[in-house]
Amino acid sequence: MRILYHLWLSPYCRKVRLILAEKDLAFELKEEKVWERRADFLALNPACQVPVLVDEDGPEEPVTLSDSTVITEYLEEAYPQRRLILGSVTERAEIRRLAAWFDGKFNEEVTRNLVGEKLMKRLLGLGGPSSEAIRAGLSNIHYHLDYIGYLCERRTWLGGDHLSIADLAAAAHLSCIDYLGNVPWEDHGDAKEWYARVKSRPAFRPLLADRIPGTTPPAHYADLDF
Repeated sequence: MRILYHLWLSPYCRKVRLILAEKDLAFELKEEKVWERRADFLALNPACQVPVLVDEDGPEEPVTLSDSTVITEYLEEAYPQRRLILGSVTERAEIRRLAAWFDGKFNEEVTRNLVGEKLMKRLLGLGGPSSEAIRAGLSNIHYHLDYIGYLCERRTWLGGDHLSIADLAAAAHLSCIDYLGNVPWEDHGDAKEWYARVKSRPAFRPLLADRIPGTTPPAHYADLDF
């Protein structure tokens, strides 16, 4: 049995969900309100952060893992039947670089400024959103969508010829922002076409069914032909 402790609009949790689904690994989702700092959850991860994956059916022994990058690497090694970091040494390094780009730079410049300000502050009781941060996020996203378009002009997928964790990391972040209706798809046709391909995969369907109380996504959020 596998359990993934998560938050609905955490891009890191969504990335792990996509990886598990692409590898056809069954798992149970458990929402973890990290701000409540439950003792049982702190015992699993003293940092009190999601995602946390409990894999009781691990190939060697039961294991509890935190941090989406650590979980990704574990799943690649423990369940190699559907590789998401593949190719030559150089190609695998490029896939990891891009995943780190979206989990690091994109998150800092876009996700945190939009999802963090518009949703997480409310959940954490940290006051109203910063209009300056939101403006920055709405401005920065164009640069990143242009970069996705640049990659798509040269490759079949972001990291090369095959779907990889680079695509899943990028799509996980964008899906959170798209839930808020803040992705300017109309200005970035190549990025939109790439996202539509990722969004159409069976592994993505559970994300499109997510609904967060008090926040309704735009009509196109679950539309495969948006």
